[in-house]
Formats: sequence, structure tokens, C-alpha cells
Amino acid sequence: MDVQTDYRAAAVGLMEDYAQSVSVKLQTYPGRPMSVNAPCGFVDRMGATIEPIGPGANYQITPSCELIILHGPFDSKDAADQRDAFVDGFVAWVAARFHEAGANSLIAVTRVEDEPTYVTDWMPPERQRTYYGTRITLEGYVGDN
Repeated sequence: MDVQTDYRAAAVGLMEDYAQSVSVKLQTYPGRPMSVNAPCGFVDRMGATIEPIGPGANYQITPSCELIILHGPFDSKDAADQRDAFVDGFVAWVAARFHEAGANSLIAVTRVEDEPTYVTDWMPPERQRTYYGTRITLEGYVGDN
């Protein structure tokens, strides 16, 4: 089972499918993009907690994936309204698709947090910009491997 690959693909698919369903032109990326044109969403961080289950080689994996949704260059009323509508809809969208990462796994939104001064710090200094963004954490469960 390719847990990290499956969760990254599920995260991107959930963003793309949700944005298309509500007619938002959201550029999506499986990692940090080389250039940003808001609104866009990408996988910012991946991780997992791995816990042994009893004796032997069985374990439970709790994968996590942090998404960044960049709404615009600053948190104006329009950007804040766009953020609120996107987050509310996306949380419900993911809840209805809890097997998106695979039939034997679960995925859910577990945290939403604004990043009002998100800086694209992986870009060269002359291309760095500050955006109003939202960090959305997806976590899952993959049992008994």
C-alpha cells in the first residue's frame, strides 16, 4: 500500500473536484508550485504517525496532509467571504468522500487555520509574495498493515 502517494493524490483530487463542483478556478498542485496565481491550492506538508499493533509487524498508520489554499494578496472582505465559502463547502465535500484515499482507509478534515500573511518563501526573494491563505489539515486512518 502506497499510503503517502494515495493521500497526496486524494488531497489534490478533493481540491480539484470540489473547486470544479462550485465553479471556482482553483489551480491545484501536488507540491509547492513554481509560480502562484491565486486562487490556488497545493500540498504543503505530508506526514504520518505509525503505531505498532501487538507483536509482529502489524501497525496502524495515521497519515496527515496539510493543504494551503491561497485566496488573494490580502484579506479583503471579498477574499474573506471567498475563504469562508470555500472552507465550509470543502469540509462538507471531504466528509462525504471519506474513502477518497482508498477503500481501506479514511480521510477527513481535522483542522482549518488562516494564514493571513502566507509568504511563498521557497521562491527566489524577488518572486516572493505575501498572500491571504488557509491551511487545511487532512488526516486519515489506515489500519492493520
